[in-house]
Amino acid sequence: MQCVVLAAGEGKRMRPLTARRPKVMLPIANRPMMEHLVVAARDAGITDFVFVVGYFEREIRNHFGDGSALGVKIAYVTQRHQLGTADALRATTGMVNGRFLLLNGDMVLKRSDIEKLCRMSAPCMGIHETDHPQDYGVVTVEGRRITGLEEKSEHPKSNLINAGAYLFDPDIFDLLAGVRISGRGEFELTDALESYIREGTLAAHPLEYWLDVGQPWDLLDANEALLSSLHHEQGGTVEEGCTVPDTVSIGKGTIIRAGTYIEGHCVIGENCVVGPHAYLRGSTAIGDNCHIGHATEIKNSIIMASTNIPHFNYVGDSIVGSGCNFGAGTKVANLRHDNAAVKVCGKTTGRRKFGAIIGDNVLFGINCSVNVGSLIGSNTRVAPHSLVEGCIEEGSVIR
Repeated sequence: MQCVVLAAGEGKRMRPLTARRPKVMLPIANRPMMEHLVVAARDAGITDFVFVVGYFEREIRNHFGDGSALGVKIAYVTQRHQLGTADALRATTGMVNGRFLLLNGDMVLKRSDIEKLCRMSAPCMGIHETDHPQDYGVVTVEGRRITGLEEKSEHPKSNLINAGAYLFDPDIFDLLAGVRISGRGEFELTDALESYIREGTLAAHPLEYWLDVGQPWDLLDANEALLSSLHHEQGGTVEEGCTVPDTVSIGKGTIIRAGTYIEGHCVIGENCVVGPHAYLRGSTAIGDNCHIGHATEIKNSIIMASTNIPHFNYVGDSIVGSGCNFGAGTKVANLRHDNAAVKVCGKTTGRRKFGAIIGDNVLFGINCSVNVGSLIGSNTRVAPHSLVEGCIEEGSVIR
């Protein structure tokens, strides 16, 4: 069986993290989120993939190549203009033979659910129960048959949502040919599915596990979940006087210097320097070629590749892009004094603790303070002793 993975979109809600990479390449537990999905599908027995790419497609092509590193075969097709999911699937016409799996590339599934979905009769849609269905496309069901699809609504008709996982026969391509552009200016896959619903042939398959990564702060939830189930290996050098439990993964060429204390589930990439006397707390992922230095504390955060946080810094519950540099004493706050849920650019994260979203190549001077819920665009420059808060546009200079 083949698997088509939709990976052409930017993920605008993930800005500024998607300024130089597609959403599906954002790291979770130091792997692109789409890699976790592909590995789960591979472990479920699928070895033949078709990736629909578009926005910054070279990032995907360069990372996955022909798939041999993962033990699979990957073909690519480019969706030149991101005109919706129906248009993306239509781009694979002639590349898919027989029954196939279709997956959105920006979610995390488990092998067991993919195996069960593959054993269903097509057409079939994976669904999932949620306590906030107003944020998703909602489905209504009778027994195991889908009876209706509803776009995001303040008053959803059910708590079951379209999980973005499907099993199709080739006849789906005949239905795609008749899809017209929607009011949102896109060709919607759900419009093609209406024909199946009218015929009563679209089956529903509940997924036991499903992680959606729709907002930047969702990366932290996914990172925590995947780190807790990660097989940990320690391939670097740990100097004497460190505390490093077996719940920590350390990449090749990495040095953990004396006095460093690490707790909980963490992953550190290749060719990093951590310490001396650094403190890494649970659910933290450090990318390749990073420097986390003396008296620096990182908690429940994602730090992308080639970022330096080297002297007397604190970063809590945050996502930091690649190529950033923190001046000595620069800190990121993560808790409101009133204990209310943190908001980013007016949108609630639903989290009592959340620090900042920091884009790529942001440079901080010494002793800067980043207030809770800040969003800092890529290539921003921050002068020493500055207070940073709110939504900062890409390329800003803060004095």
